[in-house]
Amino acid sequence: MKSLNEDLKTGKFKQLYLLYGTEAYLKKQYKDRFIKAMLPEGDTMNYAYYEGKNTDIKEVIDLAETLPFFGDRRLIVFEDTGFFKSSGADLADYISDMPATTYFIFIENEVDKRSKLYKAVKSKGHIVELGAQDENTLRKWVLGLVKKEGRQMQPSDAAYFLNKVGTDMENITKELEKLVCYCLDKEVITREDIDAICVTQITSHIFEMVNAVANKDQRKALDLYYELLALKEPPMRILFLLIREYRILFHVKALLKQGYGRQDIASKAGLHPFAAGRYMDQAKRFHLWELRAVMEEGADVEQRVKTGLLTDHLAVELFLVKHSAA
Repeated sequence: MKSLNEDLKTGKFKQLYLLYGTEAYLKKQYKDRFIKAMLPEGDTMNYAYYEGKNTDIKEVIDLAETLPFFGDRRLIVFEDTGFFKSSGADLADYISDMPATTYFIFIENEVDKRSKLYKAVKSKGHIVELGAQDENTLRKWVLGLVKKEGRQMQPSDAAYFLNKVGTDMENITKELEKLVCYCLDKEVITREDIDAICVTQITSHIFEMVNAVANKDQRKALDLYYELLALKEPPMRILFLLIREYRILFHVKALLKQGYGRQDIASKAGLHPFAAGRYMDQAKRFHLWELRAVMEEGADVEQRVKTGLLTDHLAVELFLVKHSAA
């Protein structure tokens, strides 16, 4: 990201940019900043946007050949075209000799680094992966946003906030905006303020439920279950998410036993690095056989509900009571 920030700061732009990865918030932020920096406000004549896999490369090339209208550059933005996985070879041939006044910004989720277009962009522009940010980066980012609003927050409370609202940066900004408005007359944002106004992501709720089960805190496990029911979550969806958590823990536990570290576990288990750390801590409190037994029983509970032997509400409640019993 340093190269992007440097280009934005100096105004010395490459002709080609590829922004790819899983963090939609960062991709949108950089896309908007580059458009604003590269074109005068309201300049619609020299800007074009293409989205989706049906983008016509011939049409793009015809437009790219057109000189800018009373401006220094023509900017064309592409989003989720799939050009970097297939069908982008013609565009790769074109950009090797494209007009100096034409600029391309590509925004993709996934790319094939072996593709002809990827190599062409790399040779002439900047390629930056904007993926999931780690715990430390997210915490510093949250604290920076809080400071920008003239407020203060303890680093431990910033970590608590992230545990509650999740790691999606778009959701973090929305929840933080609500939090700042709620604390309009306060200088310091506390954990109590976070609990009062921020919406707990259901995955965090389920994670806490598994924590309560591991701690043999039956009352808390059931309270969390009743809270989800009050939020209109169907019991069988709650069970599905619970078993999913145990399945993740089983995978993480197995990887830990093989000696893998956080980054490798995050990659192999398909987890955000921040979440991987939490699962690693939680997995240490279970044996592999315990996790396997819980998953097998979850399948059995689902079968009993489907055959009418138990109601869904009672089945999940009994499941929680059994596994959180001291």
